[in-house]
Amino acid sequence: MPTTTLISRKRSLRGTALAAALVAGFALTAGPAAASSAASSSTASSSASSSSTSHGGAARHAATITARSGSGTSADFVENGYQNPVTAFEPVSRPDTRSCTVTAMQYDFANSYSTGDYIGTLTPPSDCSGPWNKVVLDWSGSVAGVQYDRLAGVWIGGAEVFRTSTPEPDAAGISWHVDEDLSKYIPLLEKTQPIDVSLGNVVNSTYTGVYHITLKITYYVADRTHPAAHTANEVLPLSNTDSNGASDWWDLTKGQSASLTETFPTNLTSASVEVYARGNGCEEFWYSNVPDNDAADIANGYCSGGTYREVGVEVDGKLAGIAQVYPVIYSGGINPLMWRPIMSVDSLRTEPYTMNLTPFAGLLSDGKQHTVTIVPPADISDVWMVDATMFLTTDAHTAHTGGAVTADTIAAAPSLTTSITSPAAGTNLITADASRDWRVSGYVDTSRGRVTTTVSQHATYQNADKIWQSGENQTVTQKDQGYGIVTTNGLSTKATWSYPITMNASYVPDGTGSGFLLTAQVSQARFSTTAVGVAEGNGGGAWLTTGSIADQVKASGVLQRDDSGASIQADGQDSEDYESQGITEPCYHHVIEADHGQVTSDTRPGCWG
Repeated sequence: MPTTTLISRKRSLRGTALAAALVAGFALTAGPAAASSAASSSTASSSASSSSTSHGGAARHAATITARSGSGTSADFVENGYQNPVTAFEPVSRPDTRSCTVTAMQYDFANSYSTGDYIGTLTPPSDCSGPWNKVVLDWSGSVAGVQYDRLAGVWIGGAEVFRTSTPEPDAAGISWHVDEDLSKYIPLLEKTQPIDVSLGNVVNSTYTGVYHITLKITYYVADRTHPAAHTANEVLPLSNTDSNGASDWWDLTKGQSASLTETFPTNLTSASVEVYARGNGCEEFWYSNVPDNDAADIANGYCSGGTYREVGVEVDGKLAGIAQVYPVIYSGGINPLMWRPIMSVDSLRTEPYTMNLTPFAGLLSDGKQHTVTIVPPADISDVWMVDATMFLTTDAHTAHTGGAVTADTIAAAPSLTTSITSPAAGTNLITADASRDWRVSGYVDTSRGRVTTTVSQHATYQNADKIWQSGENQTVTQKDQGYGIVTTNGLSTKATWSYPITMNASYVPDGTGSGFLLTAQVSQARFSTTAVGVAEGNGGGAWLTTGSIADQVKASGVLQRDDSGASIQADGQDSEDYESQGITEPCYHHVIEADHGQVTSDTRPGCWG
């Protein structure tokens, strides 16, 4: 059995003075019939999530926008509720084959911070006993009233298989759906397993929203046309499991890590690890944090720790893989009007980070215990929720493989340069640049001969953070990008990524009372490609692109209240453009635009090549 290093599981609510003001005095109504109750019904909240560390800069995470023309004038428009959340990203494809659906959970998350997670049992359906071509999770939710956004996760057999966050409701209520392909977890799903669902929530006289969640698992039986899914032989969770068998992510602060010590199969041939990671509290907006030595901006309410973030995995104390993390924004983040009805990239279906550990497979197969450690970002100022799952492939034709790591050049820290300048009086410009270039090689002696694998990565990062007017205004421009190459006996696969985000922010308090003007504008994207070929130094060579994804969201919002608490402006506008294509997969392109909380355009244009 694996052993884990226990880290405290912190559970609390995040709040700021602005959050309290918004919940106390800002109302969104469900429609014309509810308009008369707007003055007394509070149905919106500010940026919030499942952790309560106060983010003094939360009020500043907004951008100046100008009045719009069209269906209304944003200068005096108060949004009157919003439609059900929508997303442009591609749903999971489903085979045309016999299937069985199991309702794994139907549960109401009310005061779940105190009552704990939902814990049940998942048993594969006897009528669809397998093998399976695909297994798909369907997560459906509804909520009404006033509630913060919440982080949620699903664990099956101790492995986190799905991570999401919830939209914030209006008075009349909203409902939404998201799915996830669970096929890679089939080795866990073949037998009865415990299932654990975490969605921390509080319901009281102010926060009235109860999250009603239904979780279903559908098993698609393999046939001649739809062969059994190709998976690893074993799935090994690296989650935070307590003495009662409940699973959760690790809540890690600066200097902490989470480890699992395990004796691995002696006939191991390859290994990979999948890491889920999200920041909370001050780390929710890590890309806008300031350096620890920036005392003036910290005094103005900004969080410390700087802006560069990466997660790592160690094997026996040596770094074995690195991933830059995506700047996920919760549905209440920056300005809640921005994400109605289109939520930010990665918020509904959070993508894990996959690292190839095959160069270490020969070492891990020696029959001795080895320790795998999840390392959160280094210079953090609050909590990161992380956990991981390992996928192990074995050789059925030998009892022992063996091998060695022959090279490992991953440095303990990236090359990072940060500077603070004052281009004008009262203005700070903080720039950060980082890069990584590393290579890990190893071999495994399999029943078919020696297999050598080299994993290399090139990553760059730039962030420009401008703060002025005593911290009331901020602009951030950031781009993480790079590529990783895995070469096995001369054949290579290449994966690229790019995570650009720009944010303009303004929070202007009333000089004489409690009123304020909060405006916001954000553009964010996740770009990725996969390719195969023969690597030739520094990422060069002949590459055949096998797949690409481009997910882009643009959003703006404005919220203004006078000193009496009345809403003068409360409006948002957002859009999402999602495109994916591959050699064997057809083009998928979906564009949605919304204004005043309602979809104004929903199109399926062609792909661009």
